[in-house]
Amino acid sequence: MSEATTADMVLDVKNLQTVFFTNSGLFRAVDDVSFSVRRGETLAIVGESGCGKSVSALSIMRLVPDPPGRIVGGSVMLEGTDLLKLDDAAMRDIRGNRISMIFQEPMTSLNPVMRIGDQIIEAVRLHQNVSSKEAWKQAVDMLRLVRIPEPERRAHEYPHQLSGGMRQRAMIAMALACRPALLIADEPTTALDVTIQAQILALIVDLQKRLGTGLILITHDLGVVAQTAQRVIVMYAGKKVEEATVEALFETPLHPYTRGLMASMPAVIALGAKTDERLTEIPGMVPSLTKLPPGCAFAPRCKLAVDRCRQEYPPLGEVKSNHWAACWRAGELAEAS
Repeated sequence: MSEATTADMVLDVKNLQTVFFTNSGLFRAVDDVSFSVRRGETLAIVGESGCGKSVSALSIMRLVPDPPGRIVGGSVMLEGTDLLKLDDAAMRDIRGNRISMIFQEPMTSLNPVMRIGDQIIEAVRLHQNVSSKEAWKQAVDMLRLVRIPEPERRAHEYPHQLSGGMRQRAMIAMALACRPALLIADEPTTALDVTIQAQILALIVDLQKRLGTGLILITHDLGVVAQTAQRVIVMYAGKKVEEATVEALFETPLHPYTRGLMASMPAVIALGAKTDERLTEIPGMVPSLTKLPPGCAFAPRCKLAVDRCRQEYPPLGEVKSNHWAACWRAGELAEAS
């Protein structure tokens, strides 16, 4: 890795392993996953519910509930510091300061009995040596930055007085108040209607570019990925099964699971087109992570699976330049495309 590349690197996750100890056995939620994020870059993590996307984010933030969860392997380097080696006090200094997270539902993340401005002030004063007056000014400035109208008035209001879109903007203001090096957005628009979703995504990307923040966008929506990300990793059953630039992934998906996700996306219906065509679905269910089948975890649902797929797990290999896939047949798919 070149010196310039190293200087650009905000986050470097290597061989991350997070497990949950349950009554039904050991649950490998994140199994040997590696990825990196550069300054100003957006990395999307996609996959079905239960594939390990959100647990990967919670592992980076050191917010995995222990018990029953535990990070048992790997490293999480944030600007050269291994977060997994820090004690709780040092991690609290970094969380909300150098690394922040926007959660799915702002009403469960905002304190209902605190004014919006006070909640942003709390984040600022925890990590910066500023007066109450200066912190309040910063809070109002952040609300203005996320395009909340009348920010001075809104800073005095409580979460229930804001609309869903306004609350999510307030959450973004809190997350960015200390100008973090890395922002994690976990399904940040799930609870919002479509028009507000587009506004919030555009806002996050605009602020990220303006502030030079690295962004991890966790989503199941490939349409969102196409609009916002530069690189994407696809996860299935706790493992990374494909990684590529967004352009390469959409042009030539090399894992059958990625192809299934793309085929299940609803297309925009053109004027006069048939409207009774069914969406393609991936057959079967995501396997239980306590009872994974031998070989590739996707094999029971895969139309391309051969005997080897059911017996040996394929290694993640670079099939094309900067395009990795964990599939015994990825080379064939690359040649056929």
